Amino acid sequence: MTFLNKTVDILKETLAPVLDPIPESNRTVLDEFGNFRGDHDLNPASFPQNNIVYKPAAVLVPIVHRQSKPHVILTRRAGHLNKHAGQISFPGGRAEETDQSVVDTALRESHEEIGLVPSRVDVLGTLNTYLTVTHYSVTPVVGLVEPEGDFVAEVNEVSEIFEVPLDFLIDAENHQKHSGFHNGIERFWYAMPYNDYYIWGATAGMIKDLSDRISD
Repeated sequence: MTFLNKTVDILKETLAPVLDPIPESNRTVLDEFGNFRGDHDLNPASFPQNNIVYKPAAVLVPIVHRQSKPHVILTRRAGHLNKHAGQISFPGGRAEETDQSVVDTALRESHEEIGLVPSRVDVLGTLNTYLTVTHYSVTPVVGLVEPEGDFVAEVNEVSEIFEVPLDFLIDAENHQKHSGFHNGIERFWYAMPYNDYYIWGATAGMIKDLSDRISD
């Protein structure tokens, strides 16, 4: 247990300094930091659009220490959903009026989607706001998760909960650029295939942000 605690402390000391401070309220594009990434990173001609109102949202980037190494908890979205069915994502979603901050949104959604009790999460900071093609302004909240306890998928939203080693995700050798055509226009995105899981799009873009910070 002493070894585990020391390892987690080292992980915390590594991550916390490279993250943004926790904002006091739900962040939008025009916030006090002014930093954002998004689908436009690889498609600069189409984003961002100044006439678009981006809906605030937040996700949790949950890191848990297991089997002598840190892992990132991810979900596969339910197959019957109208949007992004079956895709890999962090737990999270759109902000509600009762949420006081992005942390509130990320922890509330994580509790609803995977049964993660907020008291199990040690929030370290945030990544850059991420703008999506579906007009969401998503703030990734990074937190260390207490490994003791179960996760329960909310079947109406999540079909699977799984974990990927953090060192795999932040290794630039595993960051691919893929493309496809939408309405006759070629679009590009980051992808990080892991076993049978195709991690791509916004989720991969947020991981790329974390990887760049740690590398720097």
